[in-house]
Order: sequence, then C-alpha cells, then structure tokens
Amino acid sequence: MALRACGFIVFRLAGCVAPPDNIEYLLLQTSYGKHHWTPPKGHVDPGEDDLTTALRETKEEAGLGAEHLQVIEGFVQELRYEVGGRPKEVLYWLAELKDPGTAVTLSDEHQDYRWSRLEDACTLAGYKDLQDTLRAAQRYLEARQDKL
Repeated sequence: MALRACGFIVFRLAGCVAPPDNIEYLLLQTSYGKHHWTPPKGHVDPGEDDLTTALRETKEEAGLGAEHLQVIEGFVQELRYEVGGRPKEVLYWLAELKDPGTAVTLSDEHQDYRWSRLEDACTLAGYKDLQDTLRAAQRYLEARQDKL
C-alpha cells in the first residue's frame, strides 16, 4: 500500500504587481536529506481525512492554520512517485493566504522558506511532477482571475 500525504500549495497576492505576476507560492526547505523544497505536506494519520491532514500539516510546518487560509474550490492535484522503493501518493489543494503579511513559522522539519513567483518556485521545486503541479495551480488561478 502506498504512503499517503496531503498538503496545500499556499499562495499570496503581492500588492503592487499586476496579475498574473502578483502570485507568489510558499515553498519550505527541508532540514533533512537533500534539503529539497516543497509546499507544506505530511502523512495522513489513522482515521484522519485528507483535507484535515493538509490543514494540520500546514499549521505544523508553516504555522498557517485554517484561520489564515482560504481553500480554493475545484483544484486538487495528485502526485505519485517512489520514496525508498515504496510508492507514495501526495494530494495538494490550493489555498490563498488571506493576509499576505502573515508570518510563516517553521517547524524543526524545515530550515528555510521562500515566497516565489512561478518560475522561481519551479526552479526551487526541482522535480518535474511538482513543477507541473505549480504550473497547473498558476493556470487555474489565471483562469479564475479572468472570470472576476
């Protein structure tokens, strides 16, 4: 059975920049392994539903709770890959940071964080499937802005 993890692609809207260049994504740098960069995510606890996991992990890893986030309806991406020879599934929802000035508070699992526009975020992310997920989030947000 695959390991299952859930998280949020957290974004904020930078104030003085025109769309779509005002979208910045939160990436956290791990304090273990190869110090890779990812959005906040973590393993599902027994009896926990996926969205609850995403909220809990985002609070634990970045200090951003449900009160700080607006979950964007209609966007969820599933990534599948192997870690240590075992299959892993990761679900990412999209969430806007309600107040772009809210501070990020890292857990011991991470050593750094960055708010980055799409291309910089993709460079930090490194893995193609995560880059594709970030690009899908950007397309989704741009399509939503066109409708507003």
